Amino acid sequence: MKVFVTGVCGQLGHDVMNELAKRGHEGVGSDIAPAYSGIQDGSAVCAMPYVQLDITDEAAVREALERVRPDAVIHCAAWTAVDAAEDEANQPKVRAINVDGTRHIARACQTLDCKMMYISTDYVFDGQGTEPWQPDCKDYAPLNVYGESKLGGELAIHEAVKKFFIVRIAWVFGLNGNNFIKTMVKLGKTHDTLRVVNDQIGTPTYTLDLARLLVDMIETEKYGYYHATNEGGYISWADFAMEIFRQSGQSVTVTPVTTAEYGLSKAARPFNSRLDKRKLVENGFEPLPDWKDAVRRYLAQIAFL
Repeated sequence: MKVFVTGVCGQLGHDVMNELAKRGHEGVGSDIAPAYSGIQDGSAVCAMPYVQLDITDEAAVREALERVRPDAVIHCAAWTAVDAAEDEANQPKVRAINVDGTRHIARACQTLDCKMMYISTDYVFDGQGTEPWQPDCKDYAPLNVYGESKLGGELAIHEAVKKFFIVRIAWVFGLNGNNFIKTMVKLGKTHDTLRVVNDQIGTPTYTLDLARLLVDMIETEKYGYYHATNEGGYISWADFAMEIFRQSGQSVTVTPVTTAEYGLSKAARPFNSRLDKRKLVENGFEPLPDWKDAVRRYLAQIAFL
């Protein structure tokens, strides 16, 4: 199977390309940089075919996909800087990437009759209550510009392409770029105490584990909406931080605080990021491992970078 992957210089795209190579699929990576600019870890993604692509350019998207003629597209590229998306000057670019860029890819996929997988987020919901969000729930009410733009991408796919997977994830960590674990480990070297929010509840997602699941899914025709995070139950960011410091051996005291007490975020965050993942098992997919095990493996991985 030939799979075109967008956003390969990011956390998830990097791991998806490596997973495709591991299984013998033909992966073609793309991003906006002139050449692959992600982490140079000697893995397959660094040597696989690469296409420079600005997904906001509809003609370029159409030309690239018609040239590659993939069997499937895994769309990982996105604007993910949540607070920066709130800046009025950035909002046209956020929407151009997350909504228009996604629509361009969806239309090209429909023309080529190929599968499309879109990576979305819990931020499409309002984050209220305590019940886990169901994959097929349509009670959308994003709290911020980022969430609105990712929902716009979902709707664009639903309207434009028939063979689609929409996979919502949360609290992502991987090798490329910054994430919560890297930030905590770095701060733990200079701080004895840290204030961390304890009223936002969800579950982390390790891109290495997620990539395995996404390729499992794209090999099938079990289309639709799914939720995917690591297993191990729902936790707060404070719980997450405590486990990171425990496993990394750093002596840092985590002081749990409310979102209001923390007060540094420009964009509103959902309090309830619980995602119900039972649909994965119902459709025969293997769930992701426990998040604590994922943290252990990730810390071992970044220790050598």
